[in-house]
Amino acid sequence: MPSRAAPEDTPPQTEIRMPSEAAPFRTVHGQAKDLGGGFTVRRLLPQAGHRSVGPFVFFDHMGPLDGIGQREHDVRPHPHIGLCTLTYLFAGAMMHRDSTGAVQRIEPGAVNLMTAGQGVVHSERTPEDLIGQPVQTHGLQLWLALPRSHEEVPASFEHLAADRLPNIAHGGARIRVLAGEAFGERSPLTLPMQTLYLDLRLAPGASVRLPRLAPEVALYAPDTPFVLDGQPVAARVMALPDANGCTVSAPPGAPAQVMVLGGEPPDGPRHLWWNFVSSRRERIEQAVADWEADRFPQVPSDTERIPAPPWRPPKAP
Repeated sequence: MPSRAAPEDTPPQTEIRMPSEAAPFRTVHGQAKDLGGGFTVRRLLPQAGHRSVGPFVFFDHMGPLDGIGQREHDVRPHPHIGLCTLTYLFAGAMMHRDSTGAVQRIEPGAVNLMTAGQGVVHSERTPEDLIGQPVQTHGLQLWLALPRSHEEVPASFEHLAADRLPNIAHGGARIRVLAGEAFGERSPLTLPMQTLYLDLRLAPGASVRLPRLAPEVALYAPDTPFVLDGQPVAARVMALPDANGCTVSAPPGAPAQVMVLGGEPPDGPRHLWWNFVSSRRERIEQAVADWEADRFPQVPSDTERIPAPPWRPPKAP
């Protein structure tokens, strides 16, 4: 679910630290962000000291939130430029609509990629059949900075159902390849930059050796603790191991789910302000003016809109 409180260019002072003197990796501890209506996310990127992992410049863990489906959790139409949004649910459902004409129910296990490029507007709403019904909302929404050569491409939307994604059995692990390539399998998701995104499920006590899969890599467990190169990592903490390879294990008595993400870093600094990402500060300023002047394309049959916050020039990245 896109954030109603997306980052301005100055990221929060989220803590980065080593889990112990012996651990060969750093950890990132996110901050809770209330998006309104009682919906809270844990934001791990961007932050001071660590703005990105590969092309990923924004990382929100939403939920798990148990409640009754309601309109208060809807995100009204809002704009993006210069990025891709990548949405992956563990539980619940949302209805995506955007200015390309795409209308897609997003459900657990499917991968949903929206490329903003030169400009897109979208909304994420509670499906009609879930209004007033018990529902759990749980998932990740990530933003990826587009290469400079693709920052102004036409907007597009791509949906991959769960059964279209490679699902690899590897010892006591199952690995779903959501984006990029791993263990000889490649996701059909279309991206213009090297991107890695895996859903790794480990049986109790099982281990898997991840080889070098990308120049930059992070691991994140949404619910369960796991073990990285012999060191414990708590749930909802991002671990930044050596990209040359690492061993991921589940504790002896419990299974573990670990998301693996990374890839090639952006081809130069990026400005982030509100819902906009660009290599050029003036492009973001133009996008703000365009949104306020109603020059962005509209979402068919969804005429509400979220106003931009007061403009403040972003600081240098």
